Amino acid sequence: MELRVLKYFVETAHEKSMTKAAANLHVTQPTLSRQLKALEEELGQKLFVRSNYHINLTEEGKLLLKRAEDILQIADKTSEEFASMQSFQGGDIYIGCAESEGIAYLAKTIKQLRSRYHNIRFHLYSGNAQSVNERLDQGLLDFNFIVQPLETAKYESLKIPFRDTWGLIMRKDALLVAKQTLTLDDLIDLPLIVSRQGIANEIPSWLKQKQDQLNIVATYDLIYNAAILVKEGIGYALSFDHLIHTGTDSILCFRPFDPPITSTMHLVWKKNQILSKSAQLFLAELKQLCEQASL
Repeated sequence: MELRVLKYFVETAHEKSMTKAAANLHVTQPTLSRQLKALEEELGQKLFVRSNYHINLTEEGKLLLKRAEDILQIADKTSEEFASMQSFQGGDIYIGCAESEGIAYLAKTIKQLRSRYHNIRFHLYSGNAQSVNERLDQGLLDFNFIVQPLETAKYESLKIPFRDTWGLIMRKDALLVAKQTLTLDDLIDLPLIVSRQGIANEIPSWLKQKQDQLNIVATYDLIYNAAILVKEGIGYALSFDHLIHTGTDSILCFRPFDPPITSTMHLVWKKNQILSKSAQLFLAELKQLCEQASL
């Protein structure tokens, strides 16, 4: 299976047209058709369903599209890393990001690094913990900022000197606004909007004894979407502080728990991973920033 043929397949899948894909790839349509037919024969699966107007992927084709995009991205990333070994002038760094105010450490590191290396580029990925961790495990990301429990057997890590504070985002006309802090008992019977990764990771560790009493009406991946549900009066969002604007001009506010419930942040990367020159510089800069903040 050649990278060139995978590029042909991905372009055709995106365009849903053999004619458009051939033009974009600067090959003739018969050449493209032969290459894709040979790919189907090699895999022993039909990849496209053809009609008079366009072509669509079969279920097998959809699976190959995801794999092919990952393979091509890894190939491009590898080429970039080897090119930078010859004469370092910059490069690309791929980082997964949790929703946290602690990402300010990432921003400060980027600012410092780009002041010295203008050709270093950063690509940030956000999403639920499972999807971002999968990209890290597949080699599509160099690093991942996490706030969920750390898997020390799989990853090297750097502790970020920052702790997120848990609480509820609510409307300012909600009954609980009168309380400046909340207890876990306050959550019972409330219509809660909870992150999916929170359910999978942090929440059971400090709500396990009350989990059956929670009234979870919605789940979310990104807090921005959850905040819109809160504005509409659907429920209370369980979240970190400082992720949503709750100033005087907002209809939302945040109430923390007492005693405080916090989560630590780590930068993680795969054990035994060979980091590119750009990634090494990023890690060294971030370590220095963390050391200075801890003094």
